[in-house]
Amino acid sequence: MPIDGKLLEILCCPVSKTLLNEAISSGDVLYVRGDQVAETLREALITEDSKVIYPVIDGIPILLEEKGIGTTQFQDF
Repeated sequence: MPIDGKLLEILCCPVSKTLLNEAISSGDVLYVRGDQVAETLREALITEDSKVIYPVIDGIPILLEEKGIGTTQFQDF
């Protein structure tokens, strides 16, 4: 069952309160290789050590190094 779009807009990290998609929309999020993340995320996987986020697009995890989003760019992530 897909997640309601309104819920996705308000979801954030419970500790840092970071709104990932808001930051992406503002142009403030970069992939590990330095390119800007252009599209908001509906789903993602995060590494066990919480250092990298990988997008899931159409149900397929994009596990490419250059598509990883480093969490160190977010304060208190």
